[in-house]
Amino acid sequence: MKKKWLIVGALVVVVAVIIIILTGRGKSDTLKIGVIMSTSGPVSHFGSQCRDAMLMAVDEFNARGGVLGKQVELIVEDDEKNPEKTMNALIKLVTKDKVKVVLGGLTSDCTLAITKEAQQRGILLFTPTSTNDMVTDAGDLVFRACFKDSFQGTVMAQFAIETLNAKKGAVLYDMNNDYSTGLTKSFEETFTALGGTVVATESYAGGDKDFNAQITKIKAEEPDVLFLPDYYNTVSLITKQVRNQGLDVTMLGPDGWDELVGQAGEEAVGGYYCNHYSPDADDFDVEQFVAQYRERYGLTPNALAALGYDATYIVLEAIERAGTDDPQKLKAALMETSAKYVTGHITFDENRDPVKSTTILKVVKGADGKLTTEYVGVVNPD
Repeated sequence: MKKKWLIVGALVVVVAVIIIILTGRGKSDTLKIGVIMSTSGPVSHFGSQCRDAMLMAVDEFNARGGVLGKQVELIVEDDEKNPEKTMNALIKLVTKDKVKVVLGGLTSDCTLAITKEAQQRGILLFTPTSTNDMVTDAGDLVFRACFKDSFQGTVMAQFAIETLNAKKGAVLYDMNNDYSTGLTKSFEETFTALGGTVVATESYAGGDKDFNAQITKIKAEEPDVLFLPDYYNTVSLITKQVRNQGLDVTMLGPDGWDELVGQAGEEAVGGYYCNHYSPDADDFDVEQFVAQYRERYGLTPNALAALGYDATYIVLEAIERAGTDDPQKLKAALMETSAKYVTGHITFDENRDPVKSTTILKVVKGADGKLTTEYVGVVNPD
């Protein structure tokens, strides 16, 4: 009899274990979110800060209980600003890690490489920082936290005409970079529409170091402003060569200039660029974010860090509202977004692009002799 009951008891234990396994299958104690960032390569400073701000945001959610009763886990992949590696990272996150939501990529060329694939696979793709106008064209599962290139180009052309009273403009851009070409198009269209004349448009190829031939042609046209739609590392080289040729022109740029003050010298002083926020803004959300980031990382967060932080908050809050990370339900919750974040008050239009303001900054020399930025003002969308 004892043996019989031992057998029954063993069977009960086995059945209980099977039930636990079956009912627990597919469940996890964590909510996994994929991240694709350029944390190495030519824009690694942007990618690293954006990732770090995302991690800070997740830790804040986890400290107060997580999301939907689960701790949030970011699975970060580095694409080295290489679109092919961006695609490899997406496939890995979806097939191996089984994520339903991906934050990324960093730059427009990398994000554009994966938008269609994410849409076809039913993955919600939310880029914090990719500004190319076409990023959200792939479908209803692609969102962004940043304003578009056409908005940046338009804003800087308006600023040149209306604030700087510029009549003649010139552009020097990277012909192989979607970010640079898109900005060039919107700047030239708006500058011309507002009565200005684009007297020179010169190009170069990514990786070039010598821009003197193009600058010589631009100098001959005597422009009032020179628009440089590229990232800080390339712009720092161009500004030196502009001043070395004695070209006295006001230089303008987009958000890619963020971090220029850490790369360039006095030749960049007097330049203006639009950005997603200013760490010096008199704004409670900005002050809290900057203080927490500085305490944690010992750095002042750049604009892409602010966007990464906002993007993480926007997505996790939407998951809370939706009660799930299912992309179809999550997209509806994202469209309900209407809240104040570090980079401004954000809602989404019908194309899943944010409706938000932009900040104009001027490169100046600080009291310590080092370059810094001076807050000029905010431009709101029409």
